[in-house]
Amino acid sequence: MDLDALEMEIGALDEGRGAIGLDGFRVVEVTGPDAAAWLQDLVTANVQVLEPGEAVRSLLLGPTGRIRADLQVLRAPGGFLLVQALDQPIPIADLLAPYVLSSDVAMRDVSQPELVAVPRSGSWRFAARGEDLVPVGAEAVEAWRVRRGSARFPTDLDEESLPAEAGLDDEVTIDRTKGCYLGQESVAKVRNLGHPTRVIVSLRTDGPVRIGQAVLAGDVETGLLTSVDVTGETIATLARVRWDAREADLRTAGGVPLRRW
Repeated sequence: MDLDALEMEIGALDEGRGAIGLDGFRVVEVTGPDAAAWLQDLVTANVQVLEPGEAVRSLLLGPTGRIRADLQVLRAPGGFLLVQALDQPIPIADLLAPYVLSSDVAMRDVSQPELVAVPRSGSWRFAARGEDLVPVGAEAVEAWRVRRGSARFPTDLDEESLPAEAGLDDEVTIDRTKGCYLGQESVAKVRNLGHPTRVIVSLRTDGPVRIGQAVLAGDVETGLLTSVDVTGETIATLARVRWDAREADLRTAGGVPLRRW
Protein backbone atom coordinates (compact mmCIF):
# COMPACT_ATOMS: atom_id res chain seq x y z
CA MET A 1 0.00 0.00 0.00
CA ASP A 2 1.09 3.56 -0.70
CA LEU A 3 2.55 5.00 2.53
CA ASP A 4 0.54 8.22 2.32
CA ALA A 5 -2.68 6.22 2.03
CA LEU A 6 -1.59 4.00 4.90
CA GLU A 7 -0.90 7.02 7.12
CA MET A 8 -4.35 8.40 6.29
CA GLU A 9 -5.92 5.14 7.45
CA ILE A 10 -3.81 5.13 10.63
CA GLY A 11 -4.88 8.73 11.25
CA ALA A 12 -8.53 7.67 10.96
CA LEU A 13 -7.89 4.95 13.54
CA ASP A 14 -6.25 7.49 15.86
CA GLU A 15 -9.39 9.64 15.57
CA GLY A 16 -11.75 6.73 16.19
CA ARG A 17 -13.18 6.93 12.65
CA GLY A 18 -11.44 3.93 11.06
CA ALA A 19 -13.50 0.80 10.48
CA ILE A 20 -12.51 -2.68 9.37
CA GLY A 21 -14.75 -5.41 8.02
CA LEU A 22 -15.21 -8.64 9.96
CA ASP A 23 -14.17 -10.99 7.15
CA GLY A 24 -10.82 -11.49 8.89
CA PHE A 25 -12.52 -12.70 12.07
CA ARG A 26 -14.56 -15.59 13.37
CA VAL A 27 -17.92 -14.33 14.58
CA VAL A 28 -19.95 -16.62 16.84
CA GLU A 29 -23.42 -15.80 18.12
CA VAL A 30 -24.31 -17.02 21.62
CA THR A 31 -28.01 -17.08 22.47
CA GLY A 32 -30.38 -18.70 24.92
CA PRO A 33 -31.83 -17.96 28.38
CA ASP A 34 -28.53 -18.87 30.08
CA ALA A 35 -26.22 -17.04 27.64
CA ALA A 36 -25.26 -14.09 29.87
CA ALA A 37 -24.67 -16.11 33.05
CA TRP A 38 -22.88 -18.88 31.13
CA LEU A 39 -20.42 -16.51 29.45
CA GLN A 40 -19.95 -14.60 32.70
CA ASP A 41 -18.70 -17.79 34.37
CA LEU A 42 -16.20 -18.50 31.57
CA VAL A 43 -14.59 -15.33 30.17
CA THR A 44 -12.56 -12.79 32.11
CA ALA A 45 -14.52 -9.58 31.45
CA ASN A 46 -17.82 -8.61 33.02
CA VAL A 47 -20.21 -9.24 30.15
CA GLN A 48 -23.42 -9.05 32.16
CA VAL A 49 -23.10 -5.27 32.56
CA LEU A 50 -22.92 -4.65 28.81
CA GLU A 51 -25.76 -2.66 27.31
CA PRO A 52 -27.00 -3.59 23.81
CA GLY A 53 -24.40 -2.45 21.28
CA GLU A 54 -21.59 -2.27 23.85
CA ALA A 55 -18.49 -4.46 23.58
CA VAL A 56 -15.58 -5.37 25.81
CA ARG A 57 -12.26 -7.06 25.23
CA SER A 58 -12.09 -10.34 27.10
CA LEU A 59 -9.92 -13.42 27.37
CA LEU A 60 -10.72 -17.08 27.71
CA LEU A 61 -8.12 -18.72 29.93
CA GLY A 62 -7.20 -22.30 30.69
CA PRO A 63 -7.28 -23.70 34.25
CA THR A 64 -3.68 -22.53 34.84
CA GLY A 65 -4.45 -18.98 33.71
CA ARG A 66 -2.78 -19.27 30.29
CA ILE A 67 -4.45 -17.48 27.38
CA ARG A 68 -6.53 -19.64 25.06
CA ALA A 69 -8.44 -16.92 23.19
CA ASP A 70 -8.52 -13.12 22.91
CA LEU A 71 -11.99 -11.78 22.03
CA GLN A 72 -14.23 -8.81 21.60
CA VAL A 73 -17.59 -9.61 23.21
CA LEU A 74 -20.51 -7.59 21.85
CA ARG A 75 -23.94 -7.46 23.44
CA ALA A 76 -26.34 -8.04 20.57
CA PRO A 77 -30.12 -8.40 20.30
CA GLY A 78 -31.01 -11.71 21.88
CA GLY A 79 -27.49 -12.59 23.03
CA PHE A 80 -23.83 -11.93 22.32
CA LEU A 81 -21.40 -11.92 19.42
CA LEU A 82 -17.89 -13.25 20.05
CA VAL A 83 -15.35 -11.79 17.60
CA GLN A 84 -12.04 -13.65 17.31
CA ALA A 85 -9.16 -13.11 14.87
CA LEU A 86 -8.74 -15.96 12.41
CA ASP A 87 -5.06 -16.53 13.28
CA GLN A 88 -5.84 -17.68 16.81
CA PRO A 89 -5.05 -21.38 17.13
CA ILE A 90 -8.44 -22.78 18.24
CA PRO A 91 -11.89 -21.46 17.24
CA ILE A 92 -13.74 -19.99 20.20
CA ALA A 93 -16.79 -22.20 19.59
CA ASP A 94 -14.58 -25.29 19.92
CA LEU A 95 -13.07 -23.96 23.14
CA LEU A 96 -16.46 -23.19 24.68
CA ALA A 97 -18.36 -26.29 23.50
CA PRO A 98 -17.23 -28.59 26.36
CA TYR A 99 -18.74 -26.17 28.88
CA VAL A 100 -22.27 -26.08 27.45
CA LEU A 101 -23.35 -29.25 29.29
CA SER A 102 -26.91 -28.68 30.55
CA SER A 103 -26.91 -24.90 30.07
CA ASP A 104 -29.65 -23.52 27.83
CA VAL A 105 -27.20 -21.96 25.36
CA ALA A 106 -26.80 -22.15 21.59
CA MET A 107 -23.82 -21.16 19.47
CA ARG A 108 -23.69 -20.61 15.73
CA ASP A 109 -21.20 -19.14 13.28
CA VAL A 110 -22.22 -15.85 11.66
CA SER A 111 -20.76 -15.89 8.16
CA GLN A 112 -21.74 -12.40 6.98
CA PRO A 113 -22.18 -10.06 9.94
CA GLU A 114 -23.84 -6.76 9.11
CA LEU A 115 -21.30 -4.90 11.20
CA VAL A 116 -17.88 -3.29 10.99
CA ALA A 117 -15.38 -2.94 13.82
CA VAL A 118 -13.94 0.39 14.95
CA PRO A 119 -10.64 -0.60 16.63
CA ARG A 120 -9.73 1.16 19.85
CA SER A 121 -7.20 0.38 22.56
CA GLY A 122 -8.79 -2.37 24.60
CA SER A 123 -12.51 -2.67 23.89
CA TRP A 124 -13.59 -2.00 20.30
CA ARG A 125 -16.73 -0.33 19.04
CA PHE A 126 -18.99 -1.99 16.49
CA ALA A 127 -21.12 -0.11 13.98
CA ALA A 128 -23.59 -0.84 11.22
CA ARG A 129 -22.36 -0.87 7.66
CA GLY A 130 -22.97 2.51 6.05
CA GLU A 131 -22.15 4.60 9.12
CA ASP A 132 -19.94 7.61 8.32
CA LEU A 133 -16.59 5.91 8.92
CA VAL A 134 -13.33 5.53 7.00
CA PRO A 135 -12.68 1.99 5.67
CA VAL A 136 -9.24 0.75 6.73
CA GLY A 137 -7.30 -2.40 5.95
CA ALA A 138 -5.62 -5.00 8.12
CA GLU A 139 -2.18 -3.51 7.37
CA ALA A 140 -3.19 -0.15 8.85
CA VAL A 141 -4.77 -1.78 11.92
CA GLU A 142 -1.60 -3.79 12.55
CA ALA A 143 0.70 -0.77 12.17
CA TRP A 144 -1.59 1.31 14.42
CA ARG A 145 -1.60 -1.44 17.06
CA VAL A 146 2.17 -1.84 17.15
CA ARG A 147 2.75 1.91 17.34
CA ARG A 148 0.42 2.06 20.34
CA GLY A 149 2.23 -0.81 22.06
CA SER A 150 -0.87 -3.00 22.21
CA ALA A 151 -0.02 -6.69 22.48
CA ARG A 152 -2.26 -9.31 20.90
CA PHE A 153 -2.62 -13.07 20.96
CA PRO A 154 -1.12 -15.09 19.31
CA THR A 155 1.36 -12.60 17.79
CA ASP A 156 2.96 -11.19 20.93
CA LEU A 157 1.39 -13.53 23.46
CA ASP A 158 1.32 -17.30 23.05
CA GLU A 159 -0.46 -20.23 24.64
CA GLU A 160 2.02 -20.18 27.54
CA SER A 161 1.35 -16.50 28.26
CA LEU A 162 -0.35 -15.10 31.34
CA PRO A 163 -2.50 -11.95 30.96
CA ALA A 164 -0.20 -9.97 33.28
CA GLU A 165 2.61 -10.26 30.72
CA ALA A 166 0.85 -7.60 28.64
CA GLY A 167 -0.86 -5.67 31.43
CA LEU A 168 -4.22 -7.24 30.64
CA ASP A 169 -5.06 -7.68 34.32
CA ASP A 170 -6.53 -4.18 34.04
CA GLU A 171 -9.96 -4.48 35.70
CA VAL A 172 -11.71 -4.31 32.31
CA THR A 173 -10.32 -7.16 30.21
CA ILE A 174 -10.10 -9.02 33.49
CA ASP A 175 -12.78 -7.88 35.92
CA ARG A 176 -11.58 -8.23 39.50
CA THR A 177 -14.99 -7.99 41.16
CA LYS A 178 -17.33 -10.23 39.18
CA GLY A 179 -16.52 -13.57 40.82
CA CYS A 180 -15.31 -16.83 39.35
CA TYR A 181 -14.19 -17.46 35.77
CA LEU A 182 -11.86 -19.97 34.17
CA GLY A 183 -8.29 -19.45 35.41
CA GLN A 184 -9.24 -16.93 38.10
CA GLU A 185 -7.17 -18.50 40.87
CA SER A 186 -4.00 -18.43 38.77
CA VAL A 187 -4.58 -14.80 37.75
CA ALA A 188 -5.10 -13.79 41.39
CA LYS A 189 -1.98 -15.68 42.47
CA VAL A 190 0.21 -13.81 39.98
CA ARG A 191 -1.34 -10.47 40.95
CA ASN A 192 -1.11 -10.96 44.70
CA LEU A 193 1.99 -13.05 45.22
CA GLY A 194 4.42 -12.45 42.37
CA HIS A 195 4.84 -11.47 38.76
CA PRO A 196 4.95 -13.17 35.35
CA THR A 197 8.24 -14.60 34.12
CA ARG A 198 7.96 -12.62 30.87
CA VAL A 199 6.61 -9.22 29.85
CA ILE A 200 5.78 -7.39 26.62
CA VAL A 201 7.69 -4.13 26.13
CA SER A 202 7.05 -1.41 23.53
CA LEU A 203 10.21 -0.23 21.78
CA ARG A 204 11.45 2.05 19.03
CA THR A 205 14.53 1.73 16.86
CA ASP A 206 16.11 2.99 13.66
CA GLY A 207 16.50 -0.64 12.47
CA PRO A 208 17.02 -2.88 10.73
CA VAL A 209 14.98 -5.41 12.72
CA ARG A 210 12.63 -8.30 11.98
CA ILE A 211 10.02 -10.38 13.75
CA GLY A 212 11.56 -13.33 15.58
CA GLN A 213 14.92 -11.66 16.05
CA ALA A 214 16.60 -12.33 19.40
CA VAL A 215 16.74 -9.53 21.98
CA LEU A 216 19.76 -9.16 24.27
CA ALA A 217 20.29 -7.43 27.61
CA GLY A 218 24.04 -6.94 27.72
CA ASP A 219 25.40 -10.15 26.22
CA VAL A 220 22.54 -12.32 27.49
CA GLU A 221 19.66 -13.35 25.25
CA THR A 222 16.48 -12.36 27.06
CA GLY A 223 13.65 -12.59 24.53
CA LEU A 224 12.58 -11.86 20.96
CA LEU A 225 10.84 -9.32 18.78
CA THR A 226 7.21 -10.31 18.25
CA SER A 227 5.78 -7.42 16.16
CA VAL A 228 7.45 -4.85 13.90
CA ASP A 229 6.01 -1.83 12.07
CA VAL A 230 8.45 -0.39 9.53
CA THR A 231 6.00 2.03 7.90
CA GLY A 232 6.59 5.06 10.12
CA GLU A 233 9.47 7.52 10.43
CA THR A 234 10.72 5.44 13.37
CA ILE A 235 10.37 1.67 13.49
CA ALA A 236 8.00 0.53 16.24
CA THR A 237 8.30 -2.94 17.69
CA LEU A 238 7.07 -5.11 20.52
CA ALA A 239 9.31 -7.59 22.30
CA ARG A 240 8.63 -10.41 24.74
CA VAL A 241 11.45 -10.44 27.30
CA ARG A 242 12.22 -11.98 30.67
CA TRP A 243 10.92 -10.12 33.71
CA ASP A 244 14.39 -9.27 34.98
CA ALA A 245 15.19 -7.48 31.69
CA ARG A 246 12.04 -5.34 31.62
CA GLU A 247 13.97 -2.14 32.41
CA ALA A 248 17.35 -3.13 30.99
CA ASP A 249 19.09 -1.58 27.99
CA LEU A 250 18.17 -3.83 25.09
CA ARG A 251 19.53 -4.50 21.62
CA THR A 252 18.98 -7.04 18.89
CA ALA A 253 21.36 -9.92 18.33
CA GLY A 254 22.59 -7.91 15.34
CA GLY A 255 23.59 -5.00 17.60
CA VAL A 256 20.71 -2.60 16.82
CA PRO A 257 19.78 -0.55 19.93
CA LEU A 258 16.18 -0.75 21.12
CA ARG A 259 14.81 2.16 23.12
CA ARG A 260 11.67 2.57 25.23
CA TRP A 261 8.97 4.78 23.78
